[in-house]
Amino acid sequence: MLVGAGCAVLLLISWVIVISSKSGAEKQLELMQQAAALVSDGIYIRAMPLLEEAAGYNAAHTLAAEAELKKVYLALIGNKGISRKYTGLLEKQMSRRDAHPDVFAETANYYLGISRIPEALEVLKAGIEKTGNDRLVTLYESSRYAYKSNRTSYDYVSAIFGSTVQVQRDGFWGIAEADGVEMIPCEYERISTFSNDRAIVKKNGEIYAVDRENNRIALLSGGAADIGNLAEDRIPLLIGGVWRRASGDFTLGAAEFEQLGTYSCGYAAAKTGGKWGVVDKGNDWLIPAEYDDIVRDELGRCYARGAVFARSGGAVFLFVGGKRVEGTYEDARPFSEEGYAAVKKSGKWGYVDTDGETVIGYMFDDALSFGQHLAAVKQGELWGYISLSGKVVIGPEFIEAKSYSNGSAPVLTGRGWHLITLLEYMKEVGI
Repeated sequence: MLVGAGCAVLLLISWVIVISSKSGAEKQLELMQQAAALVSDGIYIRAMPLLEEAAGYNAAHTLAAEAELKKVYLALIGNKGISRKYTGLLEKQMSRRDAHPDVFAETANYYLGISRIPEALEVLKAGIEKTGNDRLVTLYESSRYAYKSNRTSYDYVSAIFGSTVQVQRDGFWGIAEADGVEMIPCEYERISTFSNDRAIVKKNGEIYAVDRENNRIALLSGGAADIGNLAEDRIPLLIGGVWRRASGDFTLGAAEFEQLGTYSCGYAAAKTGGKWGVVDKGNDWLIPAEYDDIVRDELGRCYARGAVFARSGGAVFLFVGGKRVEGTYEDARPFSEEGYAAVKKSGKWGYVDTDGETVIGYMFDDALSFGQHLAAVKQGELWGYISLSGKVVIGPEFIEAKSYSNGSAPVLTGRGWHLITLLEYMKEVGI
């Protein structure tokens, strides 16, 4: 009996030696063959640990083992913890120096399939940066314009200023975040844009500044008949029948104007002597006050990318760096810092760059200038959005639409004004 036991031990030792002497590649093949037999019978749960072990070797068949393991994970994806195993393996593959574009595409498509669009877009951006693959660029462009609509609706929403927006409800004004979440309650007769950690408000005859928690932080002595929008620590105030500049703490400047716009990049549209021009903070005129009007956006801004549009005698002219650029337009929208300007010719709207060159043809019934690589355009009775290439990426479905900023845009639908946010910019991942 002892002899028999000794022989059994020797056989076991010999088997262990034989097994341990196999190369990593040979072990991978053996494990993969065993797993394949189980997979053919639909026994994925027992095939999984075999393929995980095979994929754990750094040997010739690692990639093949990983490919089979991903198939098993997908077959078991409804089981607890399997999704994390699958995405963990994908992350491992994407982190390799020589990661193939297909891995990024596979990962992105998985996230898109389960409506986790922000993660998909992050994967695609990483893949584009790492591989420069055109197919990933195409997939990114086809997915990046998905949006979520904020449920809060308002009577009116202004254009977004940075990361906040003026909103109106029941006749009173407040401030919301760019995604539509109310920040300063709608309780004011007038409210400026939120800038420099404050908004200027008018309530019960008083004009004062409030912070984002709606605390009063400064008071204008003597009051004013009206207020403009706050930007670059300057706000226009209508005092004694003339417009004057003031800081956010209500230090008044000496200059007086018949009208005064909102400052952007150091300049504002201003009217004096019955004519409009563009003035800087030191009261020097970039564009002399000799025009019928200076084209401004809804917030009162006229200047960006060194460019301004001036109106005279029914025509609109482009000025860059204070000098007129050849060409005239029927109408225009001011440039923003992010893209082309909308201009009108022969009854239709198109887009130009700061050289006055047409970059998108005249085909729209109305249009706004670009913001965040998107522009609101009107086709027929409804508004949608185009990309910088001129392609419609959000179809015409809104009664009105405004420019994107900070990932969001105000739109008007049958349920009122609200904000839509590109999923790429959503604060909550996985929505």
